[in-house]
Amino acid sequence: MLLTQLPEDVLYHILLHLDRRSLCRLSQACKSLNRFVNRDAVWRRIAKGCLNSGITWNGTDIYPNVPLKERVKTAQNWYHGFCKKWTLLKWKTKLLPWLQLDGNVLYLSQAAKIGAYSLSRDSRRLQRIPLENFSGHKGDVCRFVLTDSHLISGGSDGRILVHSRRRNMSLGLMGHSQEVNCLDSKNGLIISGSRDRTARMWTLTSSSPLGTIPMFDRVWSVAISPTQSSFVTGTACCENFYPLRIWDVERLVCVCSLGSEFRRGAGVLDIVFESPFQLFTCGYDTFVRQWDLRLSPQKCVMEWEEPHDSALYCIQTDGNHMIASGSSYYGVVRIWDKRQTKCLQFFQLSSDSLSSPIYCLRFSSSHLYAALATALHSLDFRQQPAHIR
Repeated sequence: MLLTQLPEDVLYHILLHLDRRSLCRLSQACKSLNRFVNRDAVWRRIAKGCLNSGITWNGTDIYPNVPLKERVKTAQNWYHGFCKKWTLLKWKTKLLPWLQLDGNVLYLSQAAKIGAYSLSRDSRRLQRIPLENFSGHKGDVCRFVLTDSHLISGGSDGRILVHSRRRNMSLGLMGHSQEVNCLDSKNGLIISGSRDRTARMWTLTSSSPLGTIPMFDRVWSVAISPTQSSFVTGTACCENFYPLRIWDVERLVCVCSLGSEFRRGAGVLDIVFESPFQLFTCGYDTFVRQWDLRLSPQKCVMEWEEPHDSALYCIQTDGNHMIASGSSYYGVVRIWDKRQTKCLQFFQLSSDSLSSPIYCLRFSSSHLYAALATALHSLDFRQQPAHIR
């Protein structure tokens, strides 16, 4: 019996024993095998062990429109650091930009406006004219988040604006007495944090806060749990309080405090929930930390230290093995493999004379976008250098 005459389920179990290179060679044998080997089901096991393949720890596929074989190939470039660098946009005045990525549309804040830019097919540049502009703040936009139907922004004027993505209208919330450093939103719930040392909870339909929490310290970061039953606040760690605290949404009471070992000034600048019980943080103390909220007491289970002793402004995870972080000096982006303790790859996006933090970064299956003080950069991981293909 020929290999192609085997029942599909038998052939599938045979292919489970092959590695990436063997599958690629087998796919070149004939058209019939090529069609079978290129199925996502064949590549799923290999993809789950790769960086940024789109398969999360619980099996969810976050890039279902991109073939898994193609993502596994690109994942090798992420791992080995093979990419092309592009400068997508430049501006003269130094800003503190923020990013969000939604498919092939990149949202970028510049001063008091947020522009929605269409990414070109070759991803080397942005369309110069934004598809849409969101405005209304009297000061710079500090943070903004996207939901399916809204764009929610917080500014240095203390205001929080809720912009509709489907209709040309916006709602202004009361906000804070000082700049809104951070905010997060899920399913109509909004959490904001401010330099005025308070965190507040809102809904999309109310202009007044549902509750205000005195934090006694500047709030630098917030994140809502995927279950929406709790949220986390990260503070400047300048007062005698834990820099990380978890709050119950219903009662607005602290249910857990983290970071007892943090030194004074080790503020938390970014927080990412990867699951209801896995939390990642970074900040001024130069560490990326992973917290397991299932343990009692909850504690840090892994940490990765920035080698050049730089503060970490932002992080993003792929939901499985990869972490990307942005440093405070020279526009350095680092790629981490959670299964290793040392940095896997790093990319410097600004020269020594134009040192700038990475204020925000976002990535897709094939690109990483990083916002610096005067430019927006892109790393394209789709193609390997010719000499190693």
